[in-house]
Parts: sequence; C-alpha cells; structure tokens
Amino acid sequence: MMNLSEKKFAAGLSIVSNALIIVLKFAAGILSGSISIISEAIHSLSDFLASVLTFFAVMKSSEPADKEHPFGHGRYEDMSGFFEGGLIIFAAFYIIYEAVKKLYFGYSLETESYLGIGVMAFAAAANFFVSNYLFAVAKKTNSISLFADGKHLQADITSSLGVLAGLVLIKFTGLTVLDPVIAIVVALFILKTGFTISKTTLNNLLDGSVPVEDLEKIQSIIEKTQGVLGCKNLKARSVGPEKQIEITLFFEKNMTIECCHNICDLVEERIKEELGLCSISIHAEPHCEKCLSKTK
Repeated sequence: MMNLSEKKFAAGLSIVSNALIIVLKFAAGILSGSISIISEAIHSLSDFLASVLTFFAVMKSSEPADKEHPFGHGRYEDMSGFFEGGLIIFAAFYIIYEAVKKLYFGYSLETESYLGIGVMAFAAAANFFVSNYLFAVAKKTNSISLFADGKHLQADITSSLGVLAGLVLIKFTGLTVLDPVIAIVVALFILKTGFTISKTTLNNLLDGSVPVEDLEKIQSIIEKTQGVLGCKNLKARSVGPEKQIEITLFFEKNMTIECCHNICDLVEERIKEELGLCSISIHAEPHCEKCLSKTK
C-alpha cells in the first residue's frame, strides 16, 4: 500500500508541475514571439497528457486480478509508456515543422526576452527535481509508466536548456535565426528519447524477453543453488512492474517432493531478492543425462 501511495503522489506531482509550466511557457512564448518557447509549451502539453496517462496507468495496474484479467492489470503501465513515447515523437515532429516554417518565411522576436529566459530556467529546474523524484519512485516500485514519465520530463529539461541557451545568445548577438535552429536541434534529441521509450514498452507489450543481464542473473542463482542439477526452458518477460518467469529445474530422481519444493522456494526467494517484484513458476523434473545434455 505504501508503494501505491508513493506512485499516486509521484504521478499527481507530475501533473501539477506540468500544468504550471505549460501556462508559463505559453504566456512567455506569446509575449516574446519565440517559436522555440511556444514549441516548448507544446512539448510540455504532451508531458501533461503523458502525466495524466501515467496516473491512469498507476491506478489501473494496482488493481488485483479478476475474472476478466486473471493475470492482473500490469499491461496498463506498458500501454501508458508506449503512448507516452508516441506523444514525445509527435511533439518533436511538430517542433521541427514549426521551426522549419519560421526559417522559410522568416519572423521577428521581441527585444524583451528576459521573461522567456526566466521561464525556461524555472522549467528546467522544476523538471529536474520532479523527474529525479519520479525515477526514484519508479526504481523503488518497478513502475515502467513512472520511468517513462520521468524520461519525458528529462527530455523537457534538455529542450528547455537548449532554448534557454538560444535566448541568451539571441539577446547578446541579435541573431534571431538561432531560435528555430536550436528548436530543431533540441527536437532531434526529443525524438531519440521517444523512440527509446516506445521500443522498450512495445517489447513488453509483445511479450519480448527481459534484458539478457536479468536472464544471466537468474541462471547464476540456479547454478549456485545446492541440490539443483540443471535447468531448461528459462523464460522471462516484463508485465508492467512485474517480471513473469518460468523455469524447469532438474533434481535427483529419488529426491522427495518436499525437498524439491523447499529448494524451489529457495530459488524463488533468491530471484526476488535480486530482481524485485516477480511471479515465478518452476516445474521440477527428475535428473537424466539425456535431458541435461539438451540444455547445454
């Protein structure tokens, strides 16, 4: 329950923070006429929508399994992360579109740009603290949607700092062309973040395997557990914050069921200590050289 409360608070904090930043950026962008600031406001709007999605995903994924969803609701977090990646990609392409249009047709900035500089500095600082908090809670609760939301805000920090640097340069050099150019450069970094998030969450939605490092950790635990003679059919996938693992373990053919069961419990306990929230299914089979040779 404590983890759920933290996840709800983190998601809610992201929503409030993004709402405030959106208002400030739109106001500064309209007053200064800066396409990079207005594009940043649009980027923050996508952050806001992503935060709402995250809050929804956290609420749904925390619901217990039922008749319609016997394996739980963890996929809501993966789905949320996938849509967030799409929002990041959409925001980046829109920023590029607006910036190219300004480069082609030309435009002018207001000479008074201190408001824009101040808003960009505040946005970068606020998102820095909120994203770090989201990452901390995501790591603690194994939440893919909070992690994706943190990445979303992290991309916003990069873009805000880029726009801030551009506004300062424009202030001292008078080169207004820097405004759309910097907006395009920042958008390319945002695109990379969006594609990374979408790729990871899509892998989970399509039941892709967990990272090789996790499989190696599981294999190592099995090899170090006394009484286990080998394993086969090791499979693992991520479903929201949970890893679902299936293993077949080999034991001495004359070992009692009780002894096999105790060793399986020990393997499960060690895997959960190493990987966090897991649902583990272990099938025990009697040892035979023919079976073990197939696993090598």
